[in-house]
Amino acid sequence: MREKPDTSSIPPSAQRIVFTLRTIGWISFWLQVVLGVISAIILLLSLAFSRNTAAQASTQGTGFGIFFAICGLVALGIGAFFAFRYTLISKQLLETGRPSKAETLQAIRLGLIVNLVGMLLTIFGAQAVVGSVLTKSLSQQGAVLDPSRYVQPLDLFVVQGNVNTITAHFAGIVASLWLFNRVSK
Repeated sequence: MREKPDTSSIPPSAQRIVFTLRTIGWISFWLQVVLGVISAIILLLSLAFSRNTAAQASTQGTGFGIFFAICGLVALGIGAFFAFRYTLISKQLLETGRPSKAETLQAIRLGLIVNLVGMLLTIFGAQAVVGSVLTKSLSQQGAVLDPSRYVQPLDLFVVQGNVNTITAHFAGIVASLWLFNRVSK
């Protein structure tokens, strides 16, 4: 078994920062990973089902939304990496006393920026999909002969995937802001 490092030489304020970085880093990491995996599965299923011609005709306009949703998922993966990096920084602080406060704040700042950009991309995707669904719902009155104008469950599935990704980015943003506040004191 691994021995725990001796924390008696570390000041109490640094011990609190180590604990906060480790705890919030793991919570943020797992929230982002779980919600990101669910969103990825939803988007992959929607892409798989939109491959057949009947569903493809019924999901016109969601391609733009899916593109941005995938970009948001990529950013979410990077955000989850930064959340994991917070746990590594806490371990480094505990073992070696490095990195410095400025380096730690810079890592948190980058994680925050990644999650903000990812959330923006995902919001663009959600807006495109919701706009497509709204257009379909408004044009359903005469859709008896044209089933491609019906709102399909697949459309709402993509909306759900986007909302999950936005929630995951929000969790990353909250965690980064919390850490930034705690470390900068």
